[in-house]
Amino acid sequence: MDTKYKHITEEKLDLPSQFPPLPSMGGYVLFAGIVRDINEGRQVTHLEYEAYSEMANQMIATIIKDAFQNWDLEFADCIHRLGKLGLGDVAVIVNTGAVHRDEAYKANRYIIDRVKHEVPIWKKEYYVDGSSEWSKGCAHDHQH
Repeated sequence: MDTKYKHITEEKLDLPSQFPPLPSMGGYVLFAGIVRDINEGRQVTHLEYEAYSEMANQMIATIIKDAFQNWDLEFADCIHRLGKLGLGDVAVIVNTGAVHRDEAYKANRYIIDRVKHEVPIWKKEYYVDGSSEWSKGCAHDHQH
């Protein structure tokens, strides 16, 4: 994995094979955002992600810090991939751990929602008809 930024990479993301060995962590939540083959009724062939990497990395670090302040977490991390991603590739991983599962779930949702809505990462979708367009952003409601 490249080391220039902790939370942004152009390298393939693999799901963790084990969770952090923290004895007081009773709940661990892993979210993986995966490239799917359809969006808003259109067949997708692949995606490309671009970012203002330095700012995105700093913002994700701040979001994680905020999550630690809002919930009693033992662990939290987020990494987002950039570049060309094919169907089934992992675009983003958020993992959180806490003494109890409720805090791990809430913190995980908080982190991914803020990353999707606030961090300068842009997604371009490519379609089977040869066209492409930049994503209009997340149209789904989110709450903090």
